[in-house]
Amino acid sequence: MSDESKVILLVEDNPDDVALTVRAFKRSHLMNPLAVVRDGVEALDFLFARGAYADRAGASLPTLVILDLKLPRLDGLGVLKALRADPRTALLPAVILTSSKEEQDVVAGYKLGANSYVRKPVDFTEFVEAVKVLGIYWLALNQQPPLSTPS
Repeated sequence: MSDESKVILLVEDNPDDVALTVRAFKRSHLMNPLAVVRDGVEALDFLFARGAYADRAGASLPTLVILDLKLPRLDGLGVLKALRADPRTALLPAVILTSSKEEQDVVAGYKLGANSYVRKPVDFTEFVEAVKVLGIYWLALNQQPPLSTPS
């Protein structure tokens, strides 16, 4: 299952979780390009083509943002708030994938416009299955919003 135009942005600072997610995508035969950024500021730079990502100006937005909550410089909730505040990314699907079990994180994520909140399973097999289901739903089944909406 692959579509080269359906890039996934993974916002994750833990290198082990990045490797685990990449492995889970491969095991699930989800071969979409995966862009990885390590903190919230870098995520916004990538999405808005600023700083080190200025060369992305004019490039398509990712099809999906997979967002950890506990990030350096700007946490996942800050990223989500910035995404929803900008008309270019207001409708961009954003899934929180985190180890946080805090109820206030779940509530805050949804209040700020998360499309889904998924707790990272500790077991690798369960993690692969969770990533597979996420990929199938968000990349194959979900009807994406239009890239630009009429004013």
